[in-house]
Amino acid sequence: MREEGQLSRRNFLGLATWVIGGVIGAGMLIPAIMYIVGPALKKQLTQQWIRLGPASKVELDTPTLYKFKIQRQSGWIADEEEISVYVYSEDGRTYKALSNVCTHLGCRIRWVAELGEFFCPCHNAIFDKQGNVVSGPPPRPLDQFQVKVEDGQLLVLGG
Repeated sequence: MREEGQLSRRNFLGLATWVIGGVIGAGMLIPAIMYIVGPALKKQLTQQWIRLGPASKVELDTPTLYKFKIQRQSGWIADEEEISVYVYSEDGRTYKALSNVCTHLGCRIRWVAELGEFFCPCHNAIFDKQGNVVSGPPPRPLDQFQVKVEDGQLLVLGG
């Protein structure tokens, strides 16, 4: 005979099954939720100063192309991106860094020394040395990077 407060074998096994199933389910659910939500909880990478090379490489009044690579993390996807900037100086002390990506459709621009302007071959866009639109469809000037010189080395703020 069973006493009033005792748990039957059938009820005990049912309860044990639910508890074990709950523990297994939580063990799978918590990592799954963290996998989905985790990238949103990570701190975004702050911008950092990236070394381009010697400032002496820049000729006065002539934009010089520098290339560098940065790591980008977007959710679970990490990729390496090559960025190119044109750096020029009019006085050898202050420098300006311009992106080589056209603001119209993202084509790569190039410096045409004979004409003293940047040219985008996609839609014949022309930018002046300061990155301002001279002609063509681009809606705004070329993007600029902050630039500084430390120990004779050019650095741009990126990331």
